[in-house]
Amino acid sequence: MVWSLSFDPLLPMWALYAGIAVAVLVAAVTGFLKLRGWVLRAGTMALLLLALANPAVEREDREPLTSVVALVVDKSQSQRLADRQSTTEEAAELLQERIGALEGFETRVLEARNSGSGDGTEVFNTLSNGLADVPPERVGGVIVVTDGQIHDIPENAGALGFDAPVHGLITGTPDERDRRLVLDKAPRFGLVGSEQTVSMTVVDQGQGTGPGDQVRVTVKRDGDVVTQRTARTGEKIDIPVEIAHGGDNIFEFDAEPLNDELTTLNNRVVVTIDGIRENLRVLLVSGSPHAGERTWRNLLKSDASVDLVHFTILRPPEKQDGTPINQLSLIAFPTRELFSVKIDEFDLIIFDRYVRRGVLPMLYFDNIARYVRDGGAVLLAGGPDYAEGGSLYRTPLAPILPARPTGTVLEQPFHATLADIGKRHPVTRGLPGAEQDPPAWSRWFRAVDTELDAGQALMSGPSDTPLLVLNREGEGRVAMLLSDHVWLWARGFEGGGPHVPLLRRLAHWLMQEPDLEEEALNVSLLGQELVIERQTLGDTVGDVNVVSPTGERWDIAMAEQEPGLWRGSLPVSETGLFAVSDGEMNALIHVGPQNPREYTDVLSTTEVLDPISEATGGVSRRLRDIGGELDLPRVVSMRQSASYAGNGWIGLKATEASVLNGVDRYPLMIGLLGLALLLGALSLTWYREGR
Repeated sequence: MVWSLSFDPLLPMWALYAGIAVAVLVAAVTGFLKLRGWVLRAGTMALLLLALANPAVEREDREPLTSVVALVVDKSQSQRLADRQSTTEEAAELLQERIGALEGFETRVLEARNSGSGDGTEVFNTLSNGLADVPPERVGGVIVVTDGQIHDIPENAGALGFDAPVHGLITGTPDERDRRLVLDKAPRFGLVGSEQTVSMTVVDQGQGTGPGDQVRVTVKRDGDVVTQRTARTGEKIDIPVEIAHGGDNIFEFDAEPLNDELTTLNNRVVVTIDGIRENLRVLLVSGSPHAGERTWRNLLKSDASVDLVHFTILRPPEKQDGTPINQLSLIAFPTRELFSVKIDEFDLIIFDRYVRRGVLPMLYFDNIARYVRDGGAVLLAGGPDYAEGGSLYRTPLAPILPARPTGTVLEQPFHATLADIGKRHPVTRGLPGAEQDPPAWSRWFRAVDTELDAGQALMSGPSDTPLLVLNREGEGRVAMLLSDHVWLWARGFEGGGPHVPLLRRLAHWLMQEPDLEEEALNVSLLGQELVIERQTLGDTVGDVNVVSPTGERWDIAMAEQEPGLWRGSLPVSETGLFAVSDGEMNALIHVGPQNPREYTDVLSTTEVLDPISEATGGVSRRLRDIGGELDLPRVVSMRQSASYAGNGWIGLKATEASVLNGVDRYPLMIGLLGLALLLGALSLTWYREGR
C-alpha cells in the first residue's frame, strides 16, 4: 500500500492562484496594521482556499514485480574446447539455483551461439533479443558464462538500454596456449592451370610462446597433399598453389601442432578458389554438306564458353576438274597444323559425317587416338558414312571406337528411346519428354546398325540397336551418335525434341565437366543446410558420413530423387571445413568465411568483458584457476549501488518495479468535515469581531 496527498481544484488554477494572492495581501495588511482578529481572518481565508483546492488522501494498491536476471550461456564453438563446456553447464545449473533462492528475482536463461554471418559470438545481440519484452526498470542484472571471446561488445554502458550490473564468469584457465594460422591474402578466382599465391602468418599465443620458431605447413588440394613448406612464427609466408580444375579448388593449409596447445582446429586455414576455364576449344570437321550440318555449328556457336573452329570438306583431293587454283574460293585444309602441331590445344574434336577420302593421312588418325588416350575427347556423329568403306572405323581410330558397324543402315521411322542406364546417366537423365511412352519427341528415320564392343549405350534406335554410345579410353573420352537425323529435332519436325540439352550435355561430358560425371558425390550449402547429392549408375547407395570441423560425425541416409540421383541433407551451425564420404568417394565444403572470427583467438580472457562490467558496477572473473575446482561466487540481492561485486560475491539489483491494481481516494474538505471546519472558523472570526 502507498499513501499520498493529491489535489483536484474546484476552480481553474488561475482563479485559485489569484485567491491565494488576495488572501496573502489581506493577511499581510491586517497584520501590519495590527487589526483585531487578523490571525483568525487569515486562518479562515486559508481554510476556504484549501476547500477550493479539494485535497484528498490517495491509497494505491500496488503489486511488486520480480527483478529479471538474464543468465547468458555461451554455446559457441570455442566453448567446446578443453573442459569449457562442462564448466559452463555446471556453473549455469548452480547459478539458476542460487538466483532462484533469492526473493523477488526471476531468471531468464539465454543461449548465445555463433552468428550465421561468421561474425563470431554474439552475446549482446542475444541479450537484446531475450530482454526485448522486459521493461528496463525490471532488469536486475546480467550474468554471462563465457570464455570471454565475445565479438559484439557495445561501445558503452548506455547502449545496453538498462541500468543494472553485467557480470562475466569466464571458463578456461590462464595457462592456455595456442597456435593458429592467420590468412592475410587469398584469391577468389583463378584460371585453370594457372598458379595463384596465398599469403598467411603462423601466430603462437599464450605461455612460453614467441616469434621465430620454425613450423612445417602442409598444403592439400581437395584432400590430397600437394606440398609442404617451412614458416617462422610471426612472419608472413607466400605459398603458390596451382588451380587444377574448374569449379571449387579447396586448399587446406595445416600448421604442425604446438605442444599442449588448446586446439588444432585453428591450425588449419581453408581457401576455396573458383577455377575458371579459358574458353573451351572445339574442332568441328564436317565430311560433306548435309541437312543437319548447321545443327552442331549453331549449338556450339551459341555457347559463350566455347571457341569453335569449323571446317567442311568441300573439295576432296581426288576431285580434279581442271579449275585453276587461283580461281578457287576455298582454303586448303590445314591438316598438319590441326592434327599434329595444335591438336593438344583442343578440348573436343567432332567428326560430323566424315568420310575417309585421303584428306587426313593415316598417321594423323594415330595422332588423334593418342590425343584421346592422353585426355582428349572425340565425338563421332555418323550417318551412312560410318557403314561404308570410307568409315572412320577402318582407320587407326578403330581401337578407341566402342561401336563396330555391321555395314547395314536402318532406314525406317523410329523414336529414340532411353536405355535403362540412360535413365540414370546425367547426360540423358531427365530429358524433357522421356517420361512418356513413346517419348514426346519427333521420330528419326535413319540409324547405323552397330555392335557394341565397349562403353555404354544410353539411347536405343530401331530393334534396340545402340544409338548414343559413351566410352572412356585411357584419360580421355569417346562418344558416338549413330544417326544423322538429330537435325529433325532442331527444325521442329513433329514438334521437335530436346536437341539442345542432349547435345550440350554430351559435349560437356566429353570435356569432363564435373557436374556430368556418372559417379559423383557433391555437397552444397542451401541456407543453413548441407545438401548432399550422390550421382550413380547403380541401383542403391549407402549412407553418407559427414564430419564437422570439430570432429562430430553423422550418418546421413540418402533418398532417391530421380533415377541415378540420390539426395540427403543436414542442418549445420558450425563454421569450417566439412568432410563428406560414402566410403568410396569424398567431398569437401567450407561453411562460413575463410578466416572465421570465432577461431581468430580462442584463449579465454577476462579483458574483453572488463570495460562493460566495470562501467555497470559488475565484475569479470574466472571460474577456475590452474588445476583448481569450480569457484562460483555467491549471489546476493542489493539495492541501488555503485558497485555490485566484492571478494567472493556478485550482486544483483533488486528493482522497485510494481504494477498498479487500483487507487482509493478520500477527500478531506468535502462533506460534513469540511463544512464543520469552515463554519467553525467563520464563527470564531465573527465572535472575535463582535467583542
